[in-house]
Amino acid sequence: MKMFFLIFSVVFIILTFAGAGYVLCNHGQVNAGYAVVPMVFSLIGLSFYRKYK
Repeated sequence: MKMFFLIFSVVFIILTFAGAGYVLCNHGQVNAGYAVVPMVFSLIGLSFYRKYK
């Protein structure tokens, strides 16, 4: 279970950076939620990882 949450967090951290790159490539004209929403999920995953550690 602990490894699942770690992998979950890493995947969403990668999606966060991809979303941030997408926002920057579009000069901020798109919604910043493309970067914020995956970061929230990665923080949730990391908190569960620390709980089971």
